[in-house]
Amino acid sequence: MKLKLTDKVVVITGPAKGMGRAVTLAFAEEGCKLVLAGRDTAAIEPVAAEARAMGVPAVVVACDLTDDTQTEALAKHALEAFGQIDVLVNVAGGSGPIGKTGWETTAAEFNEIVELNMTGCFNTMHAVLPSMIARKSGKIVNVGGTFGMRGRAGRTAYSASKWGLRGITKSFALEAGPHNINVNCVAPGMVDGPRFREKVCANMAKKLGITLEEAMERHAADYALKRVSQDEDIANACLFLASDVSRQVTGVDLPVDGGWAML
Repeated sequence: MKLKLTDKVVVITGPAKGMGRAVTLAFAEEGCKLVLAGRDTAAIEPVAAEARAMGVPAVVVACDLTDDTQTEALAKHALEAFGQIDVLVNVAGGSGPIGKTGWETTAAEFNEIVELNMTGCFNTMHAVLPSMIARKSGKIVNVGGTFGMRGRAGRTAYSASKWGLRGITKSFALEAGPHNINVNCVAPGMVDGPRFREKVCANMAKKLGITLEEAMERHAADYALKRVSQDEDIANACLFLASDVSRQVTGVDLPVDGGWAML
């Protein structure tokens, strides 16, 4: 099956590492033109260089997603560079406090993660949609999380932000659908990598008095497939939702979690 994404202009937020890097390189392999956005451009440049080495153009744009003036400038930069925006993939986000109850979480901690995970995605969608609507074509993929589909003790702020992102995604899908624009959400479960190992598993290991490896095994045991996801699993889901293979799919939450949220 060919995804036919060659020469599509794709704006990706949070492309510097982990699943963001995997998503970026997956679109590069498809021959897409890339606009890579984030606050730390120095961290993004090596990924952009990898993409360019694969023969695709990749521009890097400094952007604080919580600042709507900067996200509007990001969309303008993409349009000036490539003439159109075909796909927006919102990978950027944060984890918020881990292991804190709701009453232990401060208002500042709660507001910070909600602003990044919800407002940041709203801002980028708000910025790119006018040009997509004008062309009657576009795909938006938000990266949420399964804790936005099932609650999770110790992750109140994060869970709230991802539940909220689901609502934003569904509302935009209804509003943008008449303009031939699909808006969907990929919901990763635990994804192997530094944040999973050094924060999530480390917190469990400390709390239960077990080793890091045992904590990782406990997480894997929660899933039907008995394994945590890899970055590439999330990237493949994003490719699917960004392509016309999924032309009749909009407003969905696609869990990529080895069988946890929906089972």
